[in-house]
Amino acid sequence: MDTDLDIPTWTLNDGDVVPAIALGTYKLSGASGVDAMVSAMHQGYRLLDSAFNYENEGALGEAVRRAGIPREELRLTSKLPGRHHDYDQAIDTVHESLYRAGLDYWDLYLIHWPNPKVGKYVEAYRALADLQREGLIRSIGVSNFLPEHLHRIIDEVGIVPAVNQIELLPYFPQTEQLEVHAQLGIRTESWSPIGRGNAVAKDPVVEGIARAHDVSPVQTILRWHHQLGSIPLPKSSNPGRQRENLDVFGFALSDEEMAAITALGRPDGRTKGQDPAVYEEF
Repeated sequence: MDTDLDIPTWTLNDGDVVPAIALGTYKLSGASGVDAMVSAMHQGYRLLDSAFNYENEGALGEAVRRAGIPREELRLTSKLPGRHHDYDQAIDTVHESLYRAGLDYWDLYLIHWPNPKVGKYVEAYRALADLQREGLIRSIGVSNFLPEHLHRIIDEVGIVPAVNQIELLPYFPQTEQLEVHAQLGIRTESWSPIGRGNAVAKDPVVEGIARAHDVSPVQTILRWHHQLGSIPLPKSSNPGRQRENLDVFGFALSDEEMAAITALGRPDGRTKGQDPAVYEEF
């Protein structure tokens, strides 16, 4: 078990401490998913991100049991699907998530998408807040929430989300959203941090900066996320790439390099056009 990498941490607005990088687990399920997650924990990952809709909470729980890492050292995440935003359904779903994973509590539980046309994300967030008070969730947060969604749940429930997990990559740098998070004290998490298919890692600007630091383009992008103050969630089942993705804290990008990567943003930067203002996921 190789855990000699020194992974920095962030302190959330509720006082909990989380690693500065996480393993994304989308499509890591079944026996191969368990193996991939065990490998990741042995490489040094302590924050793992799953979801009810990924259908891999059971695999995550099994990986935790097999990896031999003390539970208190791990930060495990899942997310509430859109079809269960009714208060009572949200309560039941979190319990079901725990049963599936064989866990006593989630370190972080998020509303996966706001689904504003349905308009029940406030009562879903209220359910998470009540479960937090019961000790079944340590930190509550959201995913894919726009500023208007954030302000509404804060105004109506009175609890600022610990995190908002959003699509964030150099082609879609979300500068204004990051400013809102900073103002509200919300930690950003970046899903699809390299973009689907890793296209941005082949960008000449990124490749040039990577060569200057003698690191890979993917490491360069993950470092960009870190210096933005966001927690990237790269996914890999390959032990070597898992290790490489963790090893991004031994170099720093200059202000000019950070700006050059952010400047890669473009109007069509989203990977699949999933705008939370209209996109619905159930």
